[in-house]
Amino acid sequence: MGEQLSPDEKFQLITRNLQERELKVYWGTATTGKPHVAYFVPMSKIADFLKAGCEVTILFADLHAYLDNMKAPWELLELRVKYYEQIIKAMLESIGVPLDKLKFVKGTDFQLSREYTLDVYRLSSMVTEHDAKKAGAEVVKQVEHPLLSGLLYPGLQALDEEYLKVDAQFGGVDQRKIFTLAEKYLPSLGYTKRIHMMNPMVPGLTGGKMSSSEEESKIDLLDKNQEVKKKLKKAFCEPGNIENNGVLSFVKHVLFPLHSEFVIKRDPKWGGDRVYTDYEEVEKDFAAEEIHPGDLKASVELALNKLLDPIRKKFETPELRKLTTSAYPDPSKNKGGAKGNPKQTADEEEVIPSRLDIRVGKVISVEKHPDADSLYLEKIDVGEEQPRTVVSGLVAYISQEQLQDRLVVLLCNLKPQKMRGIESQAMLLCASIEGEPRKVEPLDPPEGSAPGDRVFVEGYESGKPDDELKPKKKVFEKLQVDLKISGEYVAQWKEQNLMTKLGQITCKTLKGGNIS
Repeated sequence: MGEQLSPDEKFQLITRNLQERELKVYWGTATTGKPHVAYFVPMSKIADFLKAGCEVTILFADLHAYLDNMKAPWELLELRVKYYEQIIKAMLESIGVPLDKLKFVKGTDFQLSREYTLDVYRLSSMVTEHDAKKAGAEVVKQVEHPLLSGLLYPGLQALDEEYLKVDAQFGGVDQRKIFTLAEKYLPSLGYTKRIHMMNPMVPGLTGGKMSSSEEESKIDLLDKNQEVKKKLKKAFCEPGNIENNGVLSFVKHVLFPLHSEFVIKRDPKWGGDRVYTDYEEVEKDFAAEEIHPGDLKASVELALNKLLDPIRKKFETPELRKLTTSAYPDPSKNKGGAKGNPKQTADEEEVIPSRLDIRVGKVISVEKHPDADSLYLEKIDVGEEQPRTVVSGLVAYISQEQLQDRLVVLLCNLKPQKMRGIESQAMLLCASIEGEPRKVEPLDPPEGSAPGDRVFVEGYESGKPDDELKPKKKVFEKLQVDLKISGEYVAQWKEQNLMTKLGQITCKTLKGGNIS
């Protein structure tokens, strides 16, 4: 009997001739700050559980979010649960996890029941302050004068195991002290000890724990490509240093479990691309400085954006964009309280493309401004009784003949302003590229368009434009930063096409130009 058995052999010996039953597992997340890319670590493990035939419950722990130093205000709990549900489902879909095999539960659906509340009181009569404080040390926000709610938090998490009727709880290694409390105290209430499984914590980009409350440490699931690039560029990734390296950890705990390989993208002069099928080889080569931090970051950026693309696309819909801003309102908008009687809604404050009244117009006449050599005066039909007067500075770039009788794209809800004594009632939208000389070209509506046809950004079809854009709010200016011409000569906002009901808004020659 002195022979050494492998872990697999031990498992087979222990479980042989036993009745099989599917393991019931739950993973919970407090609905506080926005989930970030480190959430892919538990998501990839949940995929493993499902492949193994486990019954998996995902708990949206809204009451825990409130108890943790009120990280989620009571009035935002419902909205944050909805946000978490949508973002977690989008994550699981992006890695190919079938949602029909999952059960989603909201904490307050059972945690406010009479039975659960009585168990909270029973547990409170047994758990010492020392044990409660110690259990929550790595999870509950630590402050100089802690609230009683933070001491209740670990006990509720322990009770969830019984009320969800599971065999095991899965969580991050930062939960281990809460798991210890559950194992110690649940039997005192007459409940069974559960199995506890822990995934490692991915270091943040700054070297410590990746946290929702530390903006520079995390990549948000809705961060755009350029934001991902910017954050990874600043991430701690010292040559040869494999300790507290969030970039390497993401490769280890997310990309390898999902894809079983990782590709380092490199310029051919540095050896070209290299495919790794074993994480230890990646770590070994990085430690030996055979992988440059810049190449590692660029390769992770590419792989990460492939995971984020379907999530970002899903959240471009007006409904989910509204949910995001409602669940996580901009705190700067509440400073000092609102002035005046009208209370602005989230829709009014949110800077989204549907607030712009963009239409197809047809140029009726073009002439030089009577008091300025550098301005055109145009009459443009935008489907109204009277044509709009538009003053524009295109004299140096576009001839009158090029504009006459042409279909154009017009921004119609700017506040009218006088330009050399004549009121301009709209803005002609053009593509432009800076340089000597500067190149300017009006945008082209799709063939068959008519004056008055509405122009919208894909995903924002149903929004209602403002009656008039307030100059102080600078709505157009904020949106204009992301208005570009794509490599296929299509007008876009944040890579979403500008459209009419007949097709895309385009530009003939100025690929990569800005729109203004």
